[in-house]
Amino acid sequence: MNEHPAQTQLPRRNLLLLAGAAIATAASPVRGEAQTSSPRIPAISSGPGLGPIKQVDAGPLSIGYSELGPKTGTPVLLLHGWPYDINAFIEVAPVLAARGYRVIVPHLRGHGSTVFRSAATPRNAQQAALATDGIALMDALGIRKAIVAGFDWGARTANIMAAQWPERFKAHVSVSGYLIGSQAANAKPLPPAAELQWWYQFYFATERGGLGYEANTDAFNRLIWQLASPQWRFDDATFARSAASFVNPDHVAIVIHNYRWRLGLAEGERQYDALEAALAAGPVISVPTITMEGDANGAPHPEPAMYRAKFTGPYEHRHLTGGIGHNLPQEAPAAFAQAILDVDRLAG
Repeated sequence: MNEHPAQTQLPRRNLLLLAGAAIATAASPVRGEAQTSSPRIPAISSGPGLGPIKQVDAGPLSIGYSELGPKTGTPVLLLHGWPYDINAFIEVAPVLAARGYRVIVPHLRGHGSTVFRSAATPRNAQQAALATDGIALMDALGIRKAIVAGFDWGARTANIMAAQWPERFKAHVSVSGYLIGSQAANAKPLPPAAELQWWYQFYFATERGGLGYEANTDAFNRLIWQLASPQWRFDDATFARSAASFVNPDHVAIVIHNYRWRLGLAEGERQYDALEAALAAGPVISVPTITMEGDANGAPHPEPAMYRAKFTGPYEHRHLTGGIGHNLPQEAPAAFAQAILDVDRLAG
């Protein structure tokens, strides 16, 4: 889920207690099992309206994605978060395609049919790696410039791409605003009530948490859905569609590494050091942007006033009412699709 710009680190005494287990299991990104042939791509089908899943080699990944709309349309890249998948956009994508946009909805690394092309590649989920995946996907699909929109991990990924590669953007839609962080910022403690919201992050920092997530992935993720969107009455079939994407062979490793990296309990890859240094400075985003927030978001998220100054180009913020939670594109698809149409006009 989302990361507050001043996200916490474990208290010092707990870090000392956890150091042995955490360092032993997450001092560096996890590597995959030995492979003697091409990686096995999970058989994942998308929900109705998204169409068949395609695969494309992009950087270290074979990325699974859904594509709708005309090839000649303005590209729109829709990025999901955790614990969600491309079905978060099951109603958004067809609306945009019907308006003539070329809509690309990829599975993030560790989700759905997106797999690593080599067993030797670290199963790394630091923020810079996910953002680089987005640019690699655009390159692989021949997309020079796009509207990029997302929530949760996907919003952070879109934020980073917009800040570091603005020439690749026409416009940008971000749920919960500005989510670029750093390990140094994450080391700053928050008030107790805010720390409580990050219970799962502290759980994942332990060996017990990693094993628990692996053993109870679906039950864990369903609980997160309920806590993050307390007024969303999703049914079993809706959850099951997305839960199929958590069967990915690298899912657990990617999720655990993401949260341990944020706390400084896991290393990233040196190739991203320069990018992470730039992100730690809190770069502004100059591309036309609409940020969004639901009135019933149960996940940790910053207040709009905290990030307004980070957007220096044409900008709007939209606050949605009616019990809209963390998974805003799936809970309020018409409003999310409209934001993309409007930010396109904002870009001129």
